[in-house]
Amino acid sequence: MNILFVCMGNICRSPLLEGWAAHRRADSPVAYAVDSAGTGGWHAGRPPDPRAIAAGQRRGIDISGQRARQLQYADFQKFDLVLCADRDNLAGARSLAPRAAHARIVLVLDWCGVKRGGQVPDPYNGQERDFDKVCQLASEAAEGLLRRLASGA
Repeated sequence: MNILFVCMGNICRSPLLEGWAAHRRADSPVAYAVDSAGTGGWHAGRPPDPRAIAAGQRRGIDISGQRARQLQYADFQKFDLVLCADRDNLAGARSLAPRAAHARIVLVLDWCGVKRGGQVPDPYNGQERDFDKVCQLASEAAEGLLRRLASGA
């Protein structure tokens, strides 16, 4: 299974989501690959926000090697599941995707069973604690991802 995490610029939320999912992959009964992208391309080629890197490092997750990229039409052919951080990115991803892919483009916290209709808040204009909150949600999403994959759903 190929899973793509999507947020606005691909430097805060989606790198942490990708990092946690990659970290937990060895514990999964189902093999999967992960990547992340942004609905916007203004950070393309840049590493994650230093505050996101630091939040991950405090929990043993290294996302420093990731580089931002913009979501592409071809991603909807490559990825089986597109997990979006919030409703705005969900709408952005669906607007780019072919209609047949819409059912595979969903909110990450909802699909992973963390919170029905939940959204991962954008920490970009926030403080260290906001990045820590996103990192915690990414950890919970990774746990939920493993549970959902194990259930065969």
